[in-house]
Amino acid sequence: MNPDGAERSENKHIATAGLIVVDKPGGMTSHDVVAKCRKAFRTRKVGHAGTLDPMATGVLVLGLERATKLLGLLALTTKSYSATIRLGAGTDTDDREGVLGDRADVSGLDIATVAAAVEHFVGDIDQVPARVSAIKVDGRRAHDLARSGEEFALASRRVTVSRFDIGEHRIDDGWFDLDVEVDCSSGTYIRSLARDLGAALGVGGHLTALRRTAVGPFTLAQATPLAAIVDDPSPTPTLDIDAAVTLAFPTRPVDDVEAQTVSNGRWLDPIGMRGVYAAVDRHGRAIGLLEEKGKRAASVMVVRPSTMR
Repeated sequence: MNPDGAERSENKHIATAGLIVVDKPGGMTSHDVVAKCRKAFRTRKVGHAGTLDPMATGVLVLGLERATKLLGLLALTTKSYSATIRLGAGTDTDDREGVLGDRADVSGLDIATVAAAVEHFVGDIDQVPARVSAIKVDGRRAHDLARSGEEFALASRRVTVSRFDIGEHRIDDGWFDLDVEVDCSSGTYIRSLARDLGAALGVGGHLTALRRTAVGPFTLAQATPLAAIVDDPSPTPTLDIDAAVTLAFPTRPVDDVEAQTVSNGRWLDPIGMRGVYAAVDRHGRAIGLLEEKGKRAASVMVVRPSTMR
């Protein structure tokens, strides 16, 4: 029931649409998670925004039904991670799943030295992605090239690391393990931070644990373990499409005439808002996403087309 008490029926593709914020377990690809959610929600219309490596756990955002069309528009430009970096050797994948390189002596390291090195990786930095990343090289994924044994080089990319905090550290069995918290821009590889920190210290380094704690406005506090979704006989999205849109985008209230205009894919007069924003009707429903260009607030996506009401 909407806020003014009037009953309204919705097209099933809108009524069941939303975002699923999953706490991904380790050992699964993002595609594996999508497959399990398709089965749990009994629909093929499930997609994911961004990926997490099989080793990684934590926040993975999925779209359900019509909300899959939101995925490419979400501003998921900031990400947060908890990770463990192991100093003492690198691997060919920059994480624990790769082939270990030569061991180095870490007995001369202390936390002050490590902390001083970490400072050089905060701010805008140039980073070479991991060789097993999904970046394309001449049309092929880097991880496919690496696994086939082909030689190739990846160009460095400018990324931003806004926080690289050191937590606990342990020295055991010739390893120097470091727990860290990282806030960074999209496109930053935590494995590459581990590799480059180890190289800067002259001992090599790789990642042994990675957990994504936030992506854009979506956090672990909202996330549901995948097992709980799979075991639920009638799972529902974490956020319905209206809650998802109003969380992810600024909003512009529209009256009934403007709502009908947006639902028909037509433009509104601009009001001076920047970026993509949501047109929300008097019932709190997201009608569409708009972006102002010149004298028009043009449609980017119609959430509730007039043909689907």
